[in-house]
Amino acid sequence: MVSATCRHSGCWQSEASSRMLAMAPGRYSVPGERLCSLEDCAPGFGTYCKHGYIFASLSGHVIKKTDNGLMPVISVVRDTDSHLLPDVGAVVTCKVMSINSRFAKVQIMYIGSTPLKNTFRGTIRKEDIRATEKDKVEVYKSFRPGDIVIAKVISLGDAQSNYLLSTAENELGVVVAHSEAGVIMIPISWCEMQCPKTHIKEPRKVARVQPEFLQT
Repeated sequence: MVSATCRHSGCWQSEASSRMLAMAPGRYSVPGERLCSLEDCAPGFGTYCKHGYIFASLSGHVIKKTDNGLMPVISVVRDTDSHLLPDVGAVVTCKVMSINSRFAKVQIMYIGSTPLKNTFRGTIRKEDIRATEKDKVEVYKSFRPGDIVIAKVISLGDAQSNYLLSTAENELGVVVAHSEAGVIMIPISWCEMQCPKTHIKEPRKVARVQPEFLQT
C-alpha cells in the first residue's frame, strides 16, 4: 500500500493540480501531487515536504484547517470503508508486481482516491502502454516491479479479477519508482527518471510531470 511516509511518494503532478486553487471540500490528491508552498500551509497527515513545497503521500481528500489564526495545516485523509469494484473508464492506482516481454502484472490498490479493502489483479499489455509508436514499446523500459502506476481500466479482461489497464494517456504512467540504489527517483522527461543519489537514469513510462523536473 502507498503509506503516509516520504519513502513511498513520488513527484508526479498533472497540469491542473499545478495551479493551486482554494482547497474546496471534496478535492482529491494522488501520491506525489504538489499541494502548495510551505509559505502557504504547514504539512499535516498524509503529506511530506520537498524543495519548499508540500506533496501528498497518499490518495485521498485534501483538507485545509486553520486553528486560532495560525498558519493553515493541509492534510490528506483517506476514505476508510470501500467496497468498490473497478469499472471500465475508472482511473486506478496500482503496484507493479511482475513484468515480462508482453505485459506487466499489477495489483490495483485504489479506485480514484479511494483505497480498496481487497486488491484486484490487473494487466497492462505492451500495446496499451503508450498511444504512439506501439511497435517500439518495451515493457522493461516502461515499468519495473515495485513501481506505483496510475492507469485506466479499459476492460474486465478474461476474468472479473484480472482487469485490463492502459497507461496510454499523458496523465497516466509511473508516479513513484525506486532506483537500484533504493532511492525515490525524479522524473526528468516523459520516458526517464533519475536517481538523485547516483544520478543514474532509468527508462520509465512517466506520467505527466512538472515542467521544473523536465530537462531542456
